[in-house]
Amino acid sequence: MPRALLSVTDKTGLADFAAGLVEVGYELISTGGTLRHLRDAGLPALGIEEVTGFPEMLDGRVKTLHPKVHGGLLGRTDLPEHAAAMAEHDIQPIDLVCVNLYRFEEAAAKGLPEAETVEQIDIGGPSMLRSAAKNYERVAVVTDAEQYDDVLAKLKAGGLSVDDRRILAASAFATTAAYDAAIAGWFVEQTADADADEEAGETADDAAFPARLSPSFEKRTDLPYGENPHQRAAFFVEPHPGPETLAAAEQLHGKGLSYNNLLDLDAARALIREFDAPACAVLKHTNPCGCAEHEDPVTAFQRAYAGDPVSAFGSIIAVNRPVTAALAEAICETAGFVEALLAPGFDDDALDLLTSRPVWKKNVRLMSLPGLLDAAPVTTDLRRVSGGLLVQDRDEAAVDPAEWECKTDRQPTAAERADLIFAQRVVKHLKSNAICYVKDRQLVGAGAGQMSRLDSAKIAAEKADGRAAGGACGSDAFFPFRDGVDAAAAAGVTAIVQPGGSKRDDEAIAAANEHGLAMLFTGRRHFRH
Repeated sequence: MPRALLSVTDKTGLADFAAGLVEVGYELISTGGTLRHLRDAGLPALGIEEVTGFPEMLDGRVKTLHPKVHGGLLGRTDLPEHAAAMAEHDIQPIDLVCVNLYRFEEAAAKGLPEAETVEQIDIGGPSMLRSAAKNYERVAVVTDAEQYDDVLAKLKAGGLSVDDRRILAASAFATTAAYDAAIAGWFVEQTADADADEEAGETADDAAFPARLSPSFEKRTDLPYGENPHQRAAFFVEPHPGPETLAAAEQLHGKGLSYNNLLDLDAARALIREFDAPACAVLKHTNPCGCAEHEDPVTAFQRAYAGDPVSAFGSIIAVNRPVTAALAEAICETAGFVEALLAPGFDDDALDLLTSRPVWKKNVRLMSLPGLLDAAPVTTDLRRVSGGLLVQDRDEAAVDPAEWECKTDRQPTAAERADLIFAQRVVKHLKSNAICYVKDRQLVGAGAGQMSRLDSAKIAAEKADGRAAGGACGSDAFFPFRDGVDAAAAAGVTAIVQPGGSKRDDEAIAAANEHGLAMLFTGRRHFRH
């Protein structure tokens, strides 16, 4: 009689799966709460101590770590010496293992005390998975309730093939790898926190990133293609993503999301989080082409879209207030082709309106993210390069005008200061070299992704088309020459915010004074490559 060992934390569908195993002739072995669950369902099952002859002990820390378990999993019955050893020590083969692991990631995400989190580190489960997966030519290993139906169907149809068991083994090793990566990451965080608490803080910087990095993500969905049709693509999510992340967004309507849609939506999400007052952002290819802040969300949208309506064709729109019927009406009347709309929520009347208009009816993706403005922990950016991975803290530092320093003879007016703050929030989300022109908290011109800052200033001026007069200029990095300041003055701006730090800062300041501009230094660069 074949044997199946079942020991799971998530008992969804387990009773039916176990009943199916009994139906095809398996003897069941189980542990702890899983054993009680099976017996409560009326299923015959041996307790693990009946197999090992050894009681569960140390508060359950030791129950399956025994030769009669791992010998039963690892033994190759096709090898005479293995068969002889198993017979000598009364080790019976175990032919199927069904294990899912303690919920360590949930415990870590909840911020439980360290001792409680450590108790959620599963030892026996991963060990059984690895033993069974290594011996996949004989042993089937099941790690997810979603596998139950397929495994049962194949067992009832004559059995699992070696290829079937190899696929299950790959899933098992992926499961244990992700689990170990989560545990390793948590220990690194605890070590970094402890170092940061030390008075001297001598090792805090060194501990910011571990010596070895094993990120773990789970595939949510395959995508039609990548940036271009010839590239494959998929969307993977991190364990327990925060409520403010793109992974937490719910699609309420529209076509499936593409790779580029997801990139643009995340860029829109990051920008709109900069604003406390009602605001709207319009993005194209991850760059803001329109953005505005206004006490009235409808006006904020109208001003944002008017910033560059030509570029807004095929854009992503994000707002930081729930979409009302009035806002939905304004969007339908003003916007042409839009790829997606992201908001903290949608009123029922707004949803009815947006999904009934012919131009929006089938295609436009409506994305609800209730936690859009929730506070977020410091996170990291991961970017592949050939042969490696670049890791850095995300550039999520809040704009703090209190740290800025005026370097010119003239101080900015209150209106100019409001525009400078707005410009700084926008420019950090444009690709370098980045220049933006702002008037009355409306983006009127943007230059991004150019090899020369002067070119970006000229492009922004062309986009502004005279609307920057009396407004502000934001620059993501310092002006290497005074020509960028001259170009901004020619566009009509009267105030500039930039990081400073160039060896020619004096020339830029002198140029600003010549033009009668106010210029503030932030001391913080915002390159975005």
